[in-house]
Amino acid sequence: MTQRRMLSRYTIALTGVLALGLAGCASSGGGAGGDTAGSTLEKAQEEGTITLAVASERPYSWVDESGEPTGATIAIHEEIFSALGIDDIKVEEVAWDNLIPGLNAGRWDVVSAGMSILPDRCAEAAFSDPEIMYTTTLAVPAGNPNGLSDLDSVAEAGDVTLAVQSGAIEDGYASDLGIEGVVEVDTATAGLEAVQSGRADAFALTAVSLNWMTEDMDDLDTTEAFVQVIDGVEQVGAGATVFRKADTELLDAYNEELAKITGDEQSYLDLVEPFGFTAENLPPADLTTEQLCSGDLS
Repeated sequence: MTQRRMLSRYTIALTGVLALGLAGCASSGGGAGGDTAGSTLEKAQEEGTITLAVASERPYSWVDESGEPTGATIAIHEEIFSALGIDDIKVEEVAWDNLIPGLNAGRWDVVSAGMSILPDRCAEAAFSDPEIMYTTTLAVPAGNPNGLSDLDSVAEAGDVTLAVQSGAIEDGYASDLGIEGVVEVDTATAGLEAVQSGRADAFALTAVSLNWMTEDMDDLDTTEAFVQVIDGVEQVGAGATVFRKADTELLDAYNEELAKITGDEQSYLDLVEPFGFTAENLPPADLTTEQLCSGDLS
C-alpha cells in the first residue's frame, strides 16, 4: 500500500474568514435549506464530488504551496471517500471558529480538521468514530526561559502570557485552569508568531502539530507532550471528522470505511505516518464518540 494515494483531481477554494451571515444553500437532506433532491451521500456519489473544510493546522490538514490539500486527515479522507465512489474533493480553508457554523449553513459537507470530540461541539454537529488520539505541548522561546512544562506550570507562574487558538480545546483548558494572561489567535501559525515576537511566552496546541511546525525553527522549542488534568481528571483528546446531524447516511457509510482503517494498525500508519503520527495516535477500540460526547472521561 502506498504511503499516500493522491486523488485524480482537486478543486481548491481558499476562503479566509467567511461571511456566514449570508444564506447558504444546503447540500444535505435536512440541512440548512432542506434540500429534498437527495441525501448528501447520494448526491456526492452521483456527482463524484464532496466539499471539505479545513483550518490549516499542520499536520492535520492544510493547502500546500502548490495549491493541493495535504495532511493526515486529508489522507484518511482520500481513502474513505474514494471507497465510497467519490473521487473529487473540494477543499475550503477557513478560520477554526467558522468550521461548524459553515457546515451547518451548508457551505461544505464535512469538516476535515482532526477536531476534538467535546460535548458542546456534539450538541452542534455529528462526529465520526474517533480517528486520532493526541496530547498537548507548549511552544516556547528557545531554551524555555520560563521553565514551563504544562498548563499547570503556566497557571502557577502567573506572570506569563499564553497564546491559544480561539475555540480549540486548549482554549478551554486555559479557561478551566483560570489562566488570566491569554492571547487568542486565529491560526496555529499566528500562535507561533506570537511567541516569536514576544507577545506570548508560550503557545499551547496538540503535540504533533507543534512538533511538526517547529521542527526547523531555531528560535522555538517544544516541551514534553502531556495530558492535561482538569479537576483531577485526565482530559482524553480524540479527534474526528464532523458532519451535519441530518447526514446520518453519510456518517454511517464513513464510519464503516473508517473502521477498516483504524481496525488495522498498518493500514492506519500507511496513511498518517508520513505526517508525523504514530501508533500511539491510533484510538483504542473501546473508546467511543458517545463516551466523549457525554464528557465521561473516567
